[in-house]
Amino acid sequence: MPAAVMLHQFLVFASEAKLLAAAGLGCWLLAAIAVVAEKRRNARPSLDQVGWVPWTGIFLAATLCGAMFILFGVKAILQG
Repeated sequence: MPAAVMLHQFLVFASEAKLLAAAGLGCWLLAAIAVVAEKRRNARPSLDQVGWVPWTGIFLAATLCGAMFILFGVKAILQG
């Protein structure tokens, strides 16, 4: 079965708790991207080029939201 069909079936038939857990994983993915972007910005060769995206704030917000969503979905994850 193609991955797109499996994803569609998951999104259609999943409970709200499973959807919250999936959203939490998405938030953690965003947090990981923010960490990589912050490391790249700190390693830039020219210190005069200051970035404008608040990667640390994005990391903190995404991590906290992801943890909250996953905690709401723990019951569904444990039940399978």
